[in-house]
Amino acid sequence: MSGTTTAGARLRAAGGGANRWVVLVVLCISLLLVALDATVLHVAVPAVTEDLRPSGVELLWIVDAYPLICAALLILFGTLGDRVGRRRVLLIGYGIFGLASAVAALATTPEVLIGARALLGVGGAMIMPATLSILRAVFPDRRERATAIGIWTAVAAVGAATGPVLGGFLVEHFWWGSVFLINIPLMALILPVGRWLLPESRGSSDGPWDVLGALMAAAGVLGAVIGIKRLGAGDSVLDVKAVGPLLLGGVLLALFVRRQKRREHPLIDMRMFARAAFSTSVGCIILAMLALVGLELIAVQYLQLVLGLSPLETGLRLLPLTFAAMAAGATGSHTLHRIGPRRMVGWGFVLTAAAVLLLTLMGQHDRPWLLTTGFVLLGFGLQTTLFGAYESMLSEAPPDQAGGAAAIGETSYQLGAGMGIALLGSVMNAAYAPALTALSGVPGSAGSAASNSLGEAYQVADRLGGTSGEMVRSTARHSFVNGLHVTLLVSAGLLLLGALAALRLPRVMECATVAEKCPAPRRPEVSLPASREPAEATGSGRAAH
Repeated sequence: MSGTTTAGARLRAAGGGANRWVVLVVLCISLLLVALDATVLHVAVPAVTEDLRPSGVELLWIVDAYPLICAALLILFGTLGDRVGRRRVLLIGYGIFGLASAVAALATTPEVLIGARALLGVGGAMIMPATLSILRAVFPDRRERATAIGIWTAVAAVGAATGPVLGGFLVEHFWWGSVFLINIPLMALILPVGRWLLPESRGSSDGPWDVLGALMAAAGVLGAVIGIKRLGAGDSVLDVKAVGPLLLGGVLLALFVRRQKRREHPLIDMRMFARAAFSTSVGCIILAMLALVGLELIAVQYLQLVLGLSPLETGLRLLPLTFAAMAAGATGSHTLHRIGPRRMVGWGFVLTAAAVLLLTLMGQHDRPWLLTTGFVLLGFGLQTTLFGAYESMLSEAPPDQAGGAAAIGETSYQLGAGMGIALLGSVMNAAYAPALTALSGVPGSAGSAASNSLGEAYQVADRLGGTSGEMVRSTARHSFVNGLHVTLLVSAGLLLLGALAALRLPRVMECATVAEKCPAPRRPEVSLPASREPAEATGSGRAAH
């Protein structure tokens, strides 16, 4: 027993040595579960709709509650971890995540499922910034940290992209609730392992924790995203239900920033945003996630409802995106050393925009090679962008602000995901709905229902039957594909804006401190006598290779 305790103490104290890579494995497994849950439900949406019969708004909340609540609470729990201990917050998050998964799996009404997804968001908000801030503390050397972040971002991509595959398999062989049950045994395993292996780390503990400021940030982010979501669902810009939360959220966030600037011991040092690399990286993360999640949700509907693929087949079609993202994460550290943050993030955006434009060639018939090529370019480009942005953002933040910086990065990630669903979903609906609302020979109520979504249009077509039903089905498929093309063009434009924004990033990988050693630029090698070769030169040679 004493030997085990001593081993655990040594691992928890790991701030260097080989143990830091063991810590990275545990952090990546934690992140994998959270990222997996963000997308595992996507292919189960048709099954959830058939079983629970949610309204259009309820269905949006079932999908969005997790990322929205998670985004709202990231700053709260990220800064709390800096004060009370990041490992402690992480372990509590494990427990909440497992409990919420059980409730979601057994939900019998849309309201219960929405509540469970919100509770999953609470657990996710405790887990996500803690993994990144612990990573920042365990890897003080920037060269090694870049490698660790490459692995971390690759795992996030694997989780997000594997979600539809795993979800498709489970829905096809069991029932939709099984997509949540898989979290329970994994959390039961990772909780004791994390308690034993993970090191505890804290930031600056000077001054009291700003509870009011944390709540202001949470309410502000939630209000802003709810307003964006309602606008994306089709509410008018004059509708108080949409504009009210948006304005309230904006005011609360402005007050939060003002409060942090005036406090002697702020939750988040706002001076970080004055650094071009930090603020630009945050913006690039938002734009990248806006494109990825919005497009992925629409792509899943296209594969299932237009091409008629099963949930499992849909997940398998998205696997090339996963493999490409893994390749980008694995090679990200080398790429960053060679070309620098500016070109890495900028060209990542350009490559992603090219992939999106290629996908506009999708039609009502299956073209597997086109889809595979597009998904490969999309996965590699976006993962390259996210890697460069995350590494630049985290390296610009002071070590004692790692939790707050990680929370900002993860808030940007989740905010971009929520905005992507709202914005691109709004564009999709605007392009899709008009053709269905004015069909001749179809009752007005039927046309109005069919205009809500392609899935509802198919249900209306089945009820009508005959010529009218076939007309609704054909028109809906045609309108959906046209809407998809418009959405892809809008997404490509946003991605190119991201490429322009990346011009503000540093041209080369810079080191903030002596401890953060970067590989020297490649130059002709000079032979030195072995006995006189400096240790620094040897280290640089290893890094360069």
